[in-house]
Amino acid sequence: MASATGTVSARSDAGKRVVTRFAPSPTGYLHIGGARTALFNWLFARHHGGTYLLRIEDTDRARSTDAAIEAIFDGLEWLGLGGDEPAVFQFARSDRHAEVAHKMLDAGHAYRCYLTQEELAAMREKAQAERRPFRIESPWRDAGPDSWPADKPYVVRVKAPREGETSIPDLVQGTITVQNAEIDDYVILRSDGTPTYMLAVVVDDHDMGVTHVIRGDDHINNAFRQIVIIRAMHAIEGGQDGKGWPDPEYGHIPLIHGADGAKLSKRHGALGVDAYRDEMGLLPEAVFNYLLRLGWGHGDEEIISREQAVEWFDIGDVNKGASRFDLKKLLNLNGHYIREADDARLAALVAPKLAALAPAFSAESGSALLEQAMPVLKVRAADVNELAKGAAFLFAQRPLTLEEKAQGLLTDEARALLGRIADRLEGESGWTTEGLEVNLKAMAEELGLGLGKLAQPLRASLTGQTTSPGIFDVLTLLGKDESLARIREQAA
Repeated sequence: MASATGTVSARSDAGKRVVTRFAPSPTGYLHIGGARTALFNWLFARHHGGTYLLRIEDTDRARSTDAAIEAIFDGLEWLGLGGDEPAVFQFARSDRHAEVAHKMLDAGHAYRCYLTQEELAAMREKAQAERRPFRIESPWRDAGPDSWPADKPYVVRVKAPREGETSIPDLVQGTITVQNAEIDDYVILRSDGTPTYMLAVVVDDHDMGVTHVIRGDDHINNAFRQIVIIRAMHAIEGGQDGKGWPDPEYGHIPLIHGADGAKLSKRHGALGVDAYRDEMGLLPEAVFNYLLRLGWGHGDEEIISREQAVEWFDIGDVNKGASRFDLKKLLNLNGHYIREADDARLAALVAPKLAALAPAFSAESGSALLEQAMPVLKVRAADVNELAKGAAFLFAQRPLTLEEKAQGLLTDEARALLGRIADRLEGESGWTTEGLEVNLKAMAEELGLGLGKLAQPLRASLTGQTTSPGIFDVLTLLGKDESLARIREQAA
């Protein structure tokens, strides 16, 4: 797990290398949209041989929790998206944020604003009555120290440009232009001296050496507000080291919608990353591959490895429109990765889930059998939960509990047939899938029956279910003694 610190190194070589960052707020789980943003930042940095950083934006002290921080780190590590350096905690850098605000204040790029909440409310009501957008028009914008009231609380507002327009070349959206009149003098330092999110983000990005800000397109408006601070500080410090505060390059990626085109929510499957792993039983490489294809592609390729993703990823190829989350497609993709996965790894993932399904299972004594069964189990499973359910019969205790449909297969005629099958199999010596197949097919032919007439009651008696791996695989995995005991238990 990533470690955490509030210290960041000086920006020394930002112009020589790519630096990206993922900066979640620890007020909840790592959701699927956040995971995709982290992925695109990680890929962009890897593709360009750069650095991918993490920042925990924990300035909302009331809602930030240690549990959420742990969940974010855990989810990122699971996806292979841990930071290249220790994570930065934003709250720990509050003094540095305030320092920048005071530099802007001293240089005339920000000002003390003594407007009260009542005065602001009156301005807002007037704008509504006149049916015009509300913009801060503070009488304190150009006021000097001589006019500052003593012992009265104030905030520090940025002095945003009022004339002309600002254009930002966006790596995803293309060039975006906003009239400067639309950007108001927002607060960068509260009346208690604490910095706002808008200021903290800009200062942290600069100090961390971030060259490319890749985030959701719901932050486009923030970019135009934040660049006011960047350019003010560039004017203030530009001559000190010859570098100043350069504009980062922006890439605003569209949000993810549900399959119905509506904003993504839990009803669409928008869960925390931990739920995809723990509750849904998905593999990280499947989630990685699926998130990669949500809004980005490389020709018609659907199955893309991490190595290929790093080689092929181009932020300019990200779609401008919203992507639609398709849970069925994710599950199908996961099925592919289940079939490709190492058997020992799958057995280790399944083992903890078997406790509830097969209480008799012991990892110490059953892991070898579980791994042996994986080749025939994984071809039928879409996730780890299905693997566990499919494996449960191997560790079931007698008397076997039969599903209702399985009970329906065991008619008097079928039970009599099971007795004859058990007698026949008593003489089977090798107990291999090949030998068992030859024996039972010969028996079916002798009785003038299709093999299914033998296999259906056999499956019910051996597994308690109507679906399972191939019947000869089931017999082999259970072994001769256990197989015969289960068959005779259900025989007439």
